[in-house]
Amino acid sequence: MSLPEIPQRAPYKIEATAGDKYAWCTCGLSEKQPYCDGKHKGTEFRPVVGKFEKSGTLWLCGCKHTQNGPFCDGSHNSLED
Repeated sequence: MSLPEIPQRAPYKIEATAGDKYAWCTCGLSEKQPYCDGKHKGTEFRPVVGKFEKSGTLWLCGCKHTQNGPFCDGSHNSLED
């Protein structure tokens, strides 16, 4: 499996509304980060699709290496420069 692009190392701070649907980009190629815009087509990557369970401030992964997508798990802290 190839590695995703890293659009930014820090997480994206978003204001979520419970019940809203999302498609979180996993390839890192989307121009609408942190959300998918279809740029993964032709790759092995697929977006993580779901609904936000709660309203409020959430931190979505920007480095695309989280093990808890779409949410940041701090993986960006261990990436090599």
